[in-house]
Amino acid sequence: MQSMSDQSASSSAVTRRRLLAVCSAAGVGQTMFPGALFALSGQAGGRRGAADDSDLPKITAAMIDNAAAIAGIAIEDSQKEMMLGGLNSMREGILEVRKLDLPNSVPPSFVFDPVPGTMVLDTVKKPLKISPAPKVSYDSTAPESLAFLSVRELAELVRTKKVTSSELTKMYIARLKRYDPVLHNVITITEERALKQAAAMDAEIAAGKYRGPLHGIPWGGKDLLAVKGYPTTWGAGGFEKQSFDEDAEVVKRLDAAGAVLIAKLAMGALAQGDVWFGARCRNPWNPKQGSSGSSAGSASATAAGCVGFSIGTETLGSISSPSTRCGCSGLRPTFGFVPRTGAMALSWTMDKIGPICRAVEDCAIVLNAIHGPDGHDLTVKPAAMNWDAAFDWKKLRVGYIKSSFEAATMPDTPPPAGATDAEMEAYKRRLERMAGQRARAAYDMKYATAAIDVIRTKMGVSLIEVEMPKFPFGSITEVLDAEGAAAFDSMTRSGRDKLLTAQGQGDWPNIFRTSRFFSAVDYIQAMRARSLAIAAMDELFKKVDIIVTTSQGTQLTATNLTGQPAVIVPNGVRGDDAQPSPDQGDGTAQNSGGPGTPLSLTFLGGLYSDARVAAFAKAYQDLTGFHKLHPKLS
Repeated sequence: MQSMSDQSASSSAVTRRRLLAVCSAAGVGQTMFPGALFALSGQAGGRRGAADDSDLPKITAAMIDNAAAIAGIAIEDSQKEMMLGGLNSMREGILEVRKLDLPNSVPPSFVFDPVPGTMVLDTVKKPLKISPAPKVSYDSTAPESLAFLSVRELAELVRTKKVTSSELTKMYIARLKRYDPVLHNVITITEERALKQAAAMDAEIAAGKYRGPLHGIPWGGKDLLAVKGYPTTWGAGGFEKQSFDEDAEVVKRLDAAGAVLIAKLAMGALAQGDVWFGARCRNPWNPKQGSSGSSAGSASATAAGCVGFSIGTETLGSISSPSTRCGCSGLRPTFGFVPRTGAMALSWTMDKIGPICRAVEDCAIVLNAIHGPDGHDLTVKPAAMNWDAAFDWKKLRVGYIKSSFEAATMPDTPPPAGATDAEMEAYKRRLERMAGQRARAAYDMKYATAAIDVIRTKMGVSLIEVEMPKFPFGSITEVLDAEGAAAFDSMTRSGRDKLLTAQGQGDWPNIFRTSRFFSAVDYIQAMRARSLAIAAMDELFKKVDIIVTTSQGTQLTATNLTGQPAVIVPNGVRGDDAQPSPDQGDGTAQNSGGPGTPLSLTFLGGLYSDARVAAFAKAYQDLTGFHKLHPKLS
């Protein structure tokens, strides 16, 4: 006897075979466009937000015309008539799958793997080798003098019993409460859990048990990590009271390492931007600015000295961007290094979980605790994260993306011929904006080129010029939107997407609706193109071990698609002579940069070379000391 799911699968297969036969006979078997067609039919009669699909109208020839126009194919009238029966049958199969009510936690039955077939992974795990015990100076009568210390420094104070986990926990919770009204970087403070856990860690220290460098260190997690007993809101309106009965795997692993969870930090709704259902999360260096990408609260709280370290996620820039904006050290790990079990899914083939800290070594220590297979997230490989703070990075081949350290040229645009007075005024304003952009870019480039000089002269590295492969990486990112639309399919169909705060053209509600017109064929073609991208990036990393680059540009898109790790480090703070932001509105999306705000530098490496990349980034960071700068909060 077949189970209900088996019967549904069988029915879907039959209707699909029938449709393929019909469309093949019509001459359009290889140019399917069901995404567009079924999206159109689902919207017929103003049905958006309906509770079920029982009253969907039959697909008509007119609907096929509209869908064909969207898909860019031509279908003759006789072919349309031939297709109608099969299309309506196919939709019945789709509706059967919809009845399964798939939760966000269920992944597709395929596993994305960015590792080329010739690559051999290092699976031998070695003991963690952290840096020597640091000398830590702080005012023992002022607990908040500890707020901006690194994990390595805090760990030494806890290990030597100069500071207790309970003292650190209470101090950081007090700072979260004090600064959240300005920074909006926390959604839920897990105070009861934290105080109980900190007391247990102190008892273990007193009994002579020490778990390692994360023992007793307070941390905050992006609010897409499930924590039993507390809401997990995903930063999204309509999910404020959502909860789960089990902790995310990363939370379990940090518990085991002795770290103390004190807060679930703000995140852009459903992992987009810095706007959540409560507010826009702010940049501690300039609270009129948002803190950027969706790990907004993690970077903001770390930079503001409100947690010892934090956990963020990145799909397409959400560790890199807020780390840059807030002046943090971030480590976006290799895809398939950290299990995402118990974390919200946005893109099954692009989501990555990683640390945001004050120092690179902190990131390595945290990644060491959270990496490795868990038996549930099947993308995770048994690769080792062998951190050695004394690693001999001088033997590495280091490249740099030369074009990213050159000021971009902006073409001269002559005024329109025969322009009216109004058109000339608009033209002059455009020239002023372009001049401002050019001046801001030139100012920031001074910091980037100074970094290259430091690496060459003070680190003694002979840099190798490299460039990113010439490939349309940006055109492949539609897979992210399509997977996100699938992950939140029921939200879109029910109309609950109206509850999200951000409703603009570039926000998830509109993107998810638009992605329903992206066909299965186009998705597969994009994934095939992604295979070519993986091969091209593999060839690049056969030439060098490390790549130094600015933190934006093509590399950010490429490496998120092909899985390479990135370490983002602070690279100075803009001076008073910096060009101000062209939009200085309070909390406006365009307000960024300007005097007194941080810059960053990024180091890239080949797949699963996370420890090696971090070792080189640490060497640069130790030499420059930019990570020791922190915002002056009132």
